[in-house]
Amino acid sequence: MKWRRGTSAEPDTEQGQASDQRAVDPATPVDPGAGSATHSIRMTAWVAGYVQGVGFRWWTRSRALELGLVGTATNLYDGRVEVVVEGSQQACEALLVQLRGARTPGGVETVTYQFSDARGSFRGFNER
Repeated sequence: MKWRRGTSAEPDTEQGQASDQRAVDPATPVDPGAGSATHSIRMTAWVAGYVQGVGFRWWTRSRALELGLVGTATNLYDGRVEVVVEGSQQACEALLVQLRGARTPGGVETVTYQFSDARGSFRGFNER
């Protein structure tokens, strides 16, 4: 089962299926209480802007752990940071709000994200 957000589809390379993604304007609110707090999901977010070399991954790790999420934050070659977390939908959406917030290190321009089923492959949170 896929959690759907947005309208543009991009292939999910691990499963060979299409998965919806959405570019988010940092000023647009997301309702963190809209999802279920009990079902574990996976959120993958790509954060663009001035987000490398400014403590963004460490900051993301701290926020994710405070929300009870596990996963990774990885610098990508194109200058973005990829954040992959698993936990409740409510916690994932709360992290999404924080990623887009004014208190992030550096400067976030856009956040593109997708929800999918949790895989249970993470233990803790790693910065890569």
